[in-house]
Amino acid sequence: MSEQTDTSARIAGPREPESGGAPPVNDSAFARWLADRAGQVLLQVREDVGYADGKMLKDAGDKAAHELLRAELARWRPADAVLSEEDDQSRVAWQEGERDTTRPDRLDSGRVWIVDPLDGTREFSEEGRTDWAVHVALWTGDCSSPSCLAAGAVAMPAQHRTLGTDHVPAYPPLPLTAATGGPIRIAASRTRPPAFVTALAEDIGAELVPMGSAGVKIAAVISGEADAYVHAGGQYEWDSAAPVAVALATGLHASRIDGSVLEYNRADPKLPDLVVCRKDLAPRLLAALQRHLPLT
Repeated sequence: MSEQTDTSARIAGPREPESGGAPPVNDSAFARWLADRAGQVLLQVREDVGYADGKMLKDAGDKAAHELLRAELARWRPADAVLSEEDDQSRVAWQEGERDTTRPDRLDSGRVWIVDPLDGTREFSEEGRTDWAVHVALWTGDCSSPSCLAAGAVAMPAQHRTLGTDHVPAYPPLPLTAATGGPIRIAASRTRPPAFVTALAEDIGAELVPMGSAGVKIAAVISGEADAYVHAGGQYEWDSAAPVAVALATGLHASRIDGSVLEYNRADPKLPDLVVCRKDLAPRLLAALQRHLPLT
């Protein structure tokens, strides 16, 4: 048996983590339970596969976490719909009247779980990095909360922490540097920060804090390690739904870069831009964004 075949056999399916019994009934607590379980599986995949073949590790992690989330949602929330990054056709936008396309079930459901089994895949495949995450969010049709996000959890297994709407984090305090006129901190991609982010930082006197994973960047804003996260140019709903749910529950500002509401469970799952920050920074950031990213 080849080494690859042997490895594939060992990770063919998600290893069942310790369940600890039935999950919580409350949706927010269930989101945390689910994200933590997927996180346990991902840590086990890292241990089983190792880091010699980065692509194999990425693929194994995506598959194992996706299968666990899908299985547990089918088991414990069978009436709910799911939008997952790893589902076939997940990136396809459905259009009314289009031939040969089936309307996604989620568009007729009042409850949709929006999940990213592994956010920050590149960082997951690099030994020692902790900036990757599991996203689990619940969208509901009653829209009693901003963006219609009723629950969310962001597990960062390698950091041994999970942020969720079941235990809402405290609003981040104004850092002394910002309070005394020093630079604010903007979380940015560690490998490819967009040119507009660099220009934006120079404009408003900010410093960039490099890290991976959109979820980890928003978590950094929630926990006060950064003051803002700005993205434009390409994301999908699963990239932000869970961390935005926690950010909004915390009381932070979260919107499109034109200031409009972030909308989820749309026919087109693309959600290309967003800004998350403390509320006192929002007017300043939104005004600067209009100078650097002319809105159409």
